[in-house]
Amino acid sequence: MARPRSPLLSADAIVTAALALVDETGDFSFPKVARLLGVSQSALYNHIDNREHIVELMRGRVFAAPAPVDLENLPWEDALRALVRTYRDCMVAHPRLVPLLITQTVQDPGVIGIYEDMAVVLQRAGLAREAIVPAISAIDYLALGSALDLTAPEVVWAPPAGRFPALSRAIDGLGSVEERAEAAFAFGLDVLVAGVHVQASRGSY
Repeated sequence: MARPRSPLLSADAIVTAALALVDETGDFSFPKVARLLGVSQSALYNHIDNREHIVELMRGRVFAAPAPVDLENLPWEDALRALVRTYRDCMVAHPRLVPLLITQTVQDPGVIGIYEDMAVVLQRAGLAREAIVPAISAIDYLALGSALDLTAPEVVWAPPAGRFPALSRAIDGLGSVEERAEAAFAFGLDVLVAGVHVQASRGSY
Protein backbone atom coordinates (compact mmCIF):
# COMPACT_ATOMS: atom_id res chain seq x y z
CA MET A 1 0.00 0.00 0.00
CA ALA A 2 1.33 3.41 -0.96
CA ARG A 3 2.11 5.79 1.88
CA PRO A 4 -0.18 8.81 2.21
CA ARG A 5 1.16 11.99 0.65
CA SER A 6 0.39 14.05 3.75
CA PRO A 7 1.21 13.18 7.39
CA LEU A 8 -1.42 11.26 9.31
CA LEU A 9 -3.29 13.69 11.54
CA SER A 10 -5.36 13.18 14.67
CA ALA A 11 -6.57 15.13 17.68
CA ASP A 12 -3.91 13.35 19.73
CA ALA A 13 -1.13 14.47 17.39
CA ILE A 14 -2.44 18.04 17.47
CA VAL A 15 -2.49 18.04 21.27
CA THR A 16 1.05 16.65 21.38
CA ALA A 17 2.30 19.41 19.08
CA ALA A 18 0.43 22.16 20.93
CA LEU A 19 1.73 20.94 24.30
CA ALA A 20 5.29 20.89 22.96
CA LEU A 21 4.89 24.51 21.88
CA VAL A 22 3.46 25.48 25.27
CA ASP A 23 6.34 23.76 27.06
CA GLU A 24 8.80 25.70 24.91
CA THR A 25 7.21 29.13 24.65
CA GLY A 26 4.22 29.26 27.02
CA ASP A 27 1.63 29.41 24.22
CA PHE A 28 0.56 27.93 20.90
CA SER A 29 -1.28 28.97 17.76
CA PHE A 30 -2.98 27.09 14.94
CA PRO A 31 -0.39 28.22 12.36
CA LYS A 32 2.48 27.06 14.57
CA VAL A 33 0.82 23.72 15.33
CA ALA A 34 0.16 23.16 11.62
CA ARG A 35 3.75 24.05 10.73
CA LEU A 36 5.11 21.68 13.38
CA LEU A 37 2.96 18.84 12.04
CA GLY A 38 3.67 19.63 8.41
CA VAL A 39 0.01 20.12 7.46
CA SER A 40 -2.21 22.99 6.39
CA GLN A 41 -3.94 24.99 9.09
CA SER A 42 -7.32 24.10 7.63
CA ALA A 43 -6.55 20.40 8.10
CA LEU A 44 -6.52 20.89 11.87
CA TYR A 45 -10.21 21.75 11.85
CA ASN A 46 -11.06 18.25 10.71
CA HIS A 47 -10.06 17.09 14.21
CA ILE A 48 -10.25 20.15 16.48
CA ASP A 49 -13.07 22.66 16.96
CA ASN A 50 -11.14 25.68 18.18
CA ARG A 51 -8.37 26.88 20.49
CA GLU A 52 -10.46 26.20 23.61
CA HIS A 53 -10.93 22.61 22.46
CA ILE A 54 -7.17 22.11 22.26
CA VAL A 55 -6.63 23.61 25.72
CA GLU A 56 -9.24 21.30 27.22
CA LEU A 57 -7.68 18.28 25.51
CA MET A 58 -4.29 19.33 26.88
CA ARG A 59 -5.88 19.53 30.34
CA GLY A 60 -7.18 16.00 29.89
CA ARG A 61 -3.77 14.79 28.72
CA VAL A 62 -1.93 16.26 31.70
CA PHE A 63 -4.40 14.83 34.22
CA ALA A 64 -4.96 11.51 32.41
CA ALA A 65 -3.35 9.23 34.99
CA PRO A 66 -3.30 10.70 38.50
CA ALA A 67 -1.91 8.53 41.28
CA PRO A 68 -4.77 6.68 43.02
CA VAL A 69 -5.75 7.84 46.50
CA ASP A 70 -7.49 5.56 49.00
CA LEU A 71 -10.28 7.92 49.98
CA GLU A 72 -12.23 5.32 51.97
CA ASN A 73 -9.52 4.10 54.32
CA LEU A 74 -7.15 7.02 54.79
CA PRO A 75 -7.82 9.64 57.47
CA TRP A 76 -9.16 12.74 55.77
CA GLU A 77 -5.97 14.68 56.47
CA ASP A 78 -3.83 12.07 54.69
CA ALA A 79 -6.35 11.72 51.86
CA LEU A 80 -6.43 15.49 51.33
CA ARG A 81 -2.65 15.74 51.35
CA ALA A 82 -2.39 12.92 48.82
CA LEU A 83 -5.05 14.43 46.57
CA VAL A 84 -3.52 17.90 46.56
CA ARG A 85 -0.03 16.54 45.94
CA THR A 86 -1.27 14.30 43.13
CA TYR A 87 -3.12 17.23 41.58
CA ARG A 88 -0.04 19.41 41.72
CA ASP A 89 2.31 16.68 40.50
CA CYS A 90 0.24 16.18 37.34
CA MET A 91 1.26 19.69 36.29
CA VAL A 92 4.92 19.59 37.25
CA ALA A 93 6.04 18.42 33.80
CA HIS A 94 4.09 21.19 32.05
CA PRO A 95 4.09 24.28 34.32
CA ARG A 96 3.78 26.71 31.41
CA LEU A 97 0.37 25.23 30.64
CA VAL A 98 -1.08 26.58 33.90
CA PRO A 99 -1.90 30.12 32.64
CA LEU A 100 -3.89 28.61 29.76
CA LEU A 101 -5.79 26.19 32.01
CA ILE A 102 -7.08 28.87 34.35
CA THR A 103 -8.63 30.96 31.56
CA GLN A 104 -11.48 28.60 30.69
CA THR A 105 -14.14 26.36 32.22
CA VAL A 106 -13.04 22.90 33.35
CA GLN A 107 -14.94 20.29 31.34
CA ASP A 108 -12.71 17.22 31.19
CA PRO A 109 -14.43 14.40 33.15
CA GLY A 110 -11.15 13.13 34.57
CA VAL A 111 -10.29 16.52 36.06
CA ILE A 112 -13.85 16.99 37.30
CA GLY A 113 -13.42 13.63 39.04
CA ILE A 114 -10.40 14.98 40.93
CA TYR A 115 -12.46 17.95 42.13
CA GLU A 116 -15.23 15.55 43.15
CA ASP A 117 -12.74 13.61 45.28
CA MET A 118 -11.63 16.87 46.90
CA ALA A 119 -15.23 17.74 47.71
CA VAL A 120 -15.81 14.28 49.22
CA VAL A 121 -12.74 14.53 51.45
CA LEU A 122 -13.50 18.10 52.54
CA GLN A 123 -17.02 17.02 53.42
CA ARG A 124 -15.59 14.15 55.48
CA ALA A 125 -13.37 16.67 57.24
CA GLY A 126 -16.50 18.38 58.50
CA LEU A 127 -16.52 21.51 56.36
CA ALA A 128 -19.88 23.17 55.89
CA ARG A 129 -21.32 22.96 52.38
CA GLU A 130 -20.71 26.64 51.72
CA ALA A 131 -17.02 26.23 52.62
CA ILE A 132 -16.31 23.45 50.11
CA VAL A 133 -15.83 25.64 47.03
CA PRO A 134 -13.65 28.23 48.85
CA ALA A 135 -11.50 25.34 50.09
CA ILE A 136 -11.20 23.86 46.59
CA SER A 137 -10.30 27.31 45.26
CA ALA A 138 -7.57 27.57 47.91
CA ILE A 139 -6.27 24.18 46.77
CA ASP A 140 -6.17 25.51 43.21
CA TYR A 141 -4.20 28.56 44.36
CA LEU A 142 -1.68 26.32 46.08
CA ALA A 143 -1.31 23.58 43.47
CA LEU A 144 -1.45 25.75 40.34
CA GLY A 145 0.78 28.37 41.90
CA SER A 146 3.29 25.76 42.98
CA ALA A 147 3.48 24.31 39.47
CA LEU A 148 3.85 27.79 37.99
CA ASP A 149 6.63 28.49 40.50
CA LEU A 150 8.76 26.01 38.57
CA THR A 151 8.99 28.59 35.76
CA ALA A 152 10.44 31.24 38.08
CA PRO A 153 14.01 32.49 37.61
CA GLU A 154 16.79 31.03 39.71
CA VAL A 155 17.00 34.32 41.63
CA VAL A 156 13.58 35.70 42.52
CA TRP A 157 14.54 38.46 44.97
CA ALA A 158 17.61 40.68 44.64
CA PRO A 159 17.52 43.18 47.52
CA PRO A 160 20.19 45.90 47.46
CA ALA A 161 23.17 45.15 49.71
CA GLY A 162 22.71 46.40 53.25
CA ARG A 163 18.97 46.89 52.94
CA PHE A 164 15.98 44.67 53.75
CA PRO A 165 17.95 42.54 56.25
CA ALA A 166 15.11 40.17 57.24
CA LEU A 167 14.42 39.17 53.64
CA SER A 168 18.15 38.92 52.88
CA ARG A 169 18.66 36.50 55.77
CA ALA A 170 15.62 34.46 54.74
CA ILE A 171 16.73 33.99 51.14
CA ASP A 172 20.38 33.30 51.94
CA GLY A 173 21.30 29.80 50.76
CA LEU A 174 18.06 28.95 49.01
CA GLY A 175 18.22 25.79 46.92
CA SER A 176 17.32 25.24 43.31
CA VAL A 177 14.04 26.34 41.76
CA GLU A 178 12.69 22.82 42.23
CA GLU A 179 13.77 22.63 45.88
CA ARG A 180 12.33 26.08 46.60
CA ALA A 181 9.02 25.19 44.94
CA GLU A 182 8.75 21.92 46.85
CA ALA A 183 9.49 23.61 50.20
CA ALA A 184 6.87 26.29 49.54
CA PHE A 185 4.31 23.69 48.44
CA ALA A 186 4.89 21.53 51.55
CA PHE A 187 4.54 24.60 53.79
CA GLY A 188 1.36 25.68 52.03
CA LEU A 189 -0.10 22.19 52.29
CA ASP A 190 0.51 22.17 56.06
CA VAL A 191 -1.23 25.54 56.35
CA LEU A 192 -4.13 24.33 54.20
CA VAL A 193 -4.77 21.22 56.29
CA ALA A 194 -4.53 23.25 59.50
CA GLY A 195 -6.97 25.77 58.08
CA VAL A 196 -9.49 23.05 57.20
CA HIS A 197 -9.26 21.83 60.80
CA VAL A 198 -10.04 25.30 62.09
CA GLN A 199 -12.96 25.87 59.72
CA ALA A 200 -14.42 22.43 60.42
CA SER A 201 -14.27 23.04 64.19
CA ARG A 202 -16.29 26.24 63.74
CA GLY A 203 -19.10 24.29 62.10
CA SER A 204 -19.98 27.05 59.62
CA TYR A 205 -18.23 29.32 57.17
